[in-house]
Amino acid sequence: MSAIIPISTFFIGCHGLLALGLSYQVVMERTRTRIWHGATTAEVASQPDYLKNPNAWAAFVEKLTQKTVVTKQADDGVLQRKIRAYGNFTEYVPIALLFLVALELMQAATWLIWMLGAMLIVARIGHAWGLIQTYGPSPGRAIGFFGTWLVYIIGSVACLYYSVQQF
Repeated sequence: MSAIIPISTFFIGCHGLLALGLSYQVVMERTRTRIWHGATTAEVASQPDYLKNPNAWAAFVEKLTQKTVVTKQADDGVLQRKIRAYGNFTEYVPIALLFLVALELMQAATWLIWMLGAMLIVARIGHAWGLIQTYGPSPGRAIGFFGTWLVYIIGSVACLYYSVQQF
């Protein structure tokens, strides 16, 4: 059986794995810092300390993580950057993937769909890496920002072009 949108499906799968990886980074950083809500210790100062009198589940998780994860004693901002990398990914990628699906369904040029998909994956990896590694501007963030916007511009114009061709 022939697939209807094999190229889009490929990039949706790639971005699904990237989203999972970014989510994993946030979870592991929360575990290392023991900041379960928010992004900094200051944001959770008014929240109860679940580890002072933990319930059975919290005690189990704490015991397990203390054996398997190296915890941090100070807030170094990495959790906040990982949260933003994941958040930024979820803000931009869904619409960009819709461009791929729509263009493939409209039978746009195969090279265009592959180019947009490849540009998006490179841009999003670059952006996440640059954001997590450095506070403030970085080459990775710039590549990710401009690459994603280029996908948006080309994808939007291509969708408009192919839709007008159907009138």
